[in-house]
Amino acid sequence: MLGWFGELNVKERRTMGACFGGWALDAFDVQMYSFVIPTVIAVWSLSNGKAGLIGTVTLLISSLGGWFSGTLADRFGRVKMLQIAIVWYSIFTFLCAFAQNFEQLFILRALHGFGFGGEWAAGAVLMGEVIRDKYRGRAVGLVQTGWAVGWGVSALVYTGLYAFLPEAIAWRVLFAVGLIPAIFVVWIRRHIDESEVFRQRRADQPGFGAGHLFAAFRRPHLWTTVKVTLMVSGAHGAGYALGIWMPTYLRTVRHLSATGAGGFLLVQILGALFGFLLGTYLSDAIGRKWTFLWSTIGSLIFVPIFLLVPMNNQVLFWLGIPMNIIILIKFPPMGPFMTELFPTAVRGTAQGFCYNASRAIGSFLPTIVGFASQSFSLGVSIAVLSTFACGLTIVMLMLLPETRGRSLASLEAEPVPAGTAGAFEPRAGVS
Repeated sequence: MLGWFGELNVKERRTMGACFGGWALDAFDVQMYSFVIPTVIAVWSLSNGKAGLIGTVTLLISSLGGWFSGTLADRFGRVKMLQIAIVWYSIFTFLCAFAQNFEQLFILRALHGFGFGGEWAAGAVLMGEVIRDKYRGRAVGLVQTGWAVGWGVSALVYTGLYAFLPEAIAWRVLFAVGLIPAIFVVWIRRHIDESEVFRQRRADQPGFGAGHLFAAFRRPHLWTTVKVTLMVSGAHGAGYALGIWMPTYLRTVRHLSATGAGGFLLVQILGALFGFLLGTYLSDAIGRKWTFLWSTIGSLIFVPIFLLVPMNNQVLFWLGIPMNIIILIKFPPMGPFMTELFPTAVRGTAQGFCYNASRAIGSFLPTIVGFASQSFSLGVSIAVLSTFACGLTIVMLMLLPETRGRSLASLEAEPVPAGTAGAFEPRAGVS
């Protein structure tokens, strides 16, 4: 599965390393809040709805951060925006350690969202342009596994801090550690260059006006933008509803301790890592659409079983592994799929908008879960809303083309005429 990695050149490998590191550190910072939800609820006497609202605002503002970052990446460069995004989210994660009330944490997590969304927008486009067509799916997918790595490290740090420090202090130290990713920018500045396709495009079209922010909403890109955004919204919404509330579910419904929940989550994160790796392989082996589809159908089956079928904690512990494998398979194809749907001139802003606007739409599910759990059980609330989100993904996916093996050069040469629903027709011999 990894034999292809030896065929990559130095620039491709270094770019993979930079984007992998940025994505892992992004996950390290952003997942911290899910671990401290039970603590801040207790310390500040918050309702589940208000706690979910903090998670939602981070994801909501990340949509703006990703959209703006993608647009600026089209103008100033993918690498430069990648660096700015990492420094931004590191600083605001660190500042969360000093929040004194709900309002302060709400604002700081919102500002964190700008960098959180911006990192993916710049990094995914950079990867899609640097890696050759043959290996784009596997390479971008492998970088996506960085999310599981960062999530796992965050869980380890959380477990260690909560084991040795009082909860009232541990959650603040956890956020303070979030400043560490900013150091990674030094390596990026020294070793990573812009993609050749971006350099060439900038030479041919050196600047954009403010109107470029809305380039993805003009023909022939409009309907592709709408369908991709809604499709990914379902995937994100289902994942957020489960992921953000999982630590709280384990502690309040399954009655695990903070360290017990941490160990539980580490095993689930291991499943997520295998899911990313499997999705990386399947993205090129069976195509982007089939990988999305099988993962979403599997999620429709596993999540309700995990949350609603009576079982003891030991069985639940092991069921979390295949469940997370199935759920996370769908995420590796997202980057290459979007890269292969939009030409270079609008790729940054389009990809940044689609992925991050979907985060914004999906971000409302954790808040809805929080308020719904005041009338229904937390497990039922998560299961019902996740099922709805998966259904949205399947419907939109059926309206989009397969892009596996598509040459980026063909997007420059053969844009779809107006009135063809925004898809691109590949050249002969390109599936």
